[in-house]
Amino acid sequence: MHEHAHAGHGKKAVPPERAGSEGHERMTADYRRRFIASTVLTVPVLMLSPMLQEWTGLAFRFPGDTIILLALSTAIYVYGGAPFIVSSVEELRARDPGMMTLIALAITVAFLYSVAVVFGLEGEALFWELATLVDVMLLGHWIQMKSLMGASGALDALARLMPSVAHRLGPDGTTEDAPVEDLLPGDRVVVRPGEKVPVDGTVTDGESSADESMLTGESVPVEKAEGARVIGGSMNNEGSLTVSVDKSGGESYLSSVMELVRSAEESRSRSQDLANRAARWLTFIAIGIGGATFLAWMVVLGREASFAIERMVTVMVISCPHALGLAVPLVVAVSTALSAGKGLLIRDRVSFETAGGIQTMIFDKTGTLTEGRFGVTDSVGFAGVEGREALRLAASVEANSSHPIARAVAESVQDRLPVEGFRSLPGKGAEGTVRGSVVKVVSPGYMRENGISFDEAAFERLGGEGKTVVFVVSEGKAVGAIALADRIRPESVEAVRRLKRIGITPMMVTGDNRDAAGAVARELGIDEYFSEVLPDKKAEKVREVQARGLRVAVVGDGVNDAPALAAADVGIAIGAGTDVAVEAAGIILVRNNPLDAVSIIGLARATRRKMAENLAWAAGYNVFAIPLAAGVLYGYGILLSPAVGAILMSLSTVIVAVNARRLRVPEGG
Repeated sequence: MHEHAHAGHGKKAVPPERAGSEGHERMTADYRRRFIASTVLTVPVLMLSPMLQEWTGLAFRFPGDTIILLALSTAIYVYGGAPFIVSSVEELRARDPGMMTLIALAITVAFLYSVAVVFGLEGEALFWELATLVDVMLLGHWIQMKSLMGASGALDALARLMPSVAHRLGPDGTTEDAPVEDLLPGDRVVVRPGEKVPVDGTVTDGESSADESMLTGESVPVEKAEGARVIGGSMNNEGSLTVSVDKSGGESYLSSVMELVRSAEESRSRSQDLANRAARWLTFIAIGIGGATFLAWMVVLGREASFAIERMVTVMVISCPHALGLAVPLVVAVSTALSAGKGLLIRDRVSFETAGGIQTMIFDKTGTLTEGRFGVTDSVGFAGVEGREALRLAASVEANSSHPIARAVAESVQDRLPVEGFRSLPGKGAEGTVRGSVVKVVSPGYMRENGISFDEAAFERLGGEGKTVVFVVSEGKAVGAIALADRIRPESVEAVRRLKRIGITPMMVTGDNRDAAGAVARELGIDEYFSEVLPDKKAEKVREVQARGLRVAVVGDGVNDAPALAAADVGIAIGAGTDVAVEAAGIILVRNNPLDAVSIIGLARATRRKMAENLAWAAGYNVFAIPLAAGVLYGYGILLSPAVGAILMSLSTVIVAVNARRLRVPEGG
């Protein structure tokens, strides 16, 4: 479907879903002006029409009234009908006749026939039918453009997030207001409480929290302190921050998201291709049936030319593939806007449509289902010492170490004890004096080398689950064992449960050994997993699953998972954060939340349902409308005028638009 050029400017017709916000506003205002002017001119046309005077019993004739009627109708045809006529020319030049061709043909036939009647042809002029038809078509398109502006407002909403001015900090500590587009990487800006962050950057001074919900969908304010990254467009809350500029202008997160939204709205869709083909065929069918209707009434049934032409015009108007042409673009616009507001970014429409039909979702383990960092999972006490106390002793010692395992142990306990004489044991662990006793946190190797006995059964059990085990030794005696593993995200279990509930099989792929992978899979409820898989071999596992005849989505971090993301039917990069340009993925999820992967599947399915509903309505409506317009029920006293046909056609478009706007993002699928 081609949409109308801005009449009178000779511009190429632009589809409304791709016209951009400025184009939408301009076209909406243009239709409004033309509708108001044409409606005002229609009032005297109705008063001067002989047929309406006859129907109402009000005689209002005077010399020259027919010429005035012709002049008013000509103005309505030229000014009110211009958008349809101009765009029909564009359609015909592109050899792609569609909705505008039908409308232009209908009003032109009615106008030329009426002019011929004025200058001597026997028959009844159709001026009032022409005027009301143009009015209704302009009103329908005005409503359509207002609906499109609301549906595709994602870019405008995102653009409004970014402030235009920043408080740039000078070398002498003074601040000056500078346009955001003038900021360069390395510049420092001050963000005061209640202000929007103007750029992507790193906090160099200050503490606060930021509301990033409009950008990432994360409703909980995110704490910001020195070293934290901030996103341009987010709202700074209670504290003042000094931010070093990392990215500005077109490189910022917000700009990247806007580009993704723009490309997603413009990308080709298989459903849209189907709708376009159907609309094209409907145009040919409408012209054919319109011509056949004219011949049937005038030649076969012997009715007057004005009656036959009115039936033909009504057929052409009522069968305009307006709703059919908008069925998919409106849903695309709404789904793209909804997803962007939730941190679910669609790079490729085909991938998104495919996501609605996937049967299996393969998750990368580390960093996707898990947090990608160690956490304490178990603490076991020996020799009369409780596990909790053993963990407290270990955490107190490890608080002085920078080793990742040591940090994980230390972070697991808040009420740590004071430690004296801390000493690192390279490759073995650490030790320190706690409450007068020498406490060591050491590896199993250290225990065996030094002949320190421990509970072998507990060690085998924990080690058999793929966990890393360290021992707590006090005064040369083992008093506890602590197991650590990559912590599973709290949302992962629920994500797996919801996938199963909607009929999708969850799987997992990881480079970990079988024991570690099995322990995670069991905890999550995943029945099938692939362990000890190197990053460059993950794509092979994807193809193995596809060889079973299954459509596969892969969820990974977009870095070492790139080959697998590319090999999948749908690649979903999770936890992209401020780096949204993940080329291998068709869908990008800003947050490190596996539930978002379920949400995007739910949205894809809901979008597909809305497209199917709209296409079914838009196509099915014509099955009943076209015969009615042709006059098959004339014998029963049912006859549609062109204006009523236009109302019905516009009503079908409104139904499609309202249905598209009812689309929602399912919570977790």
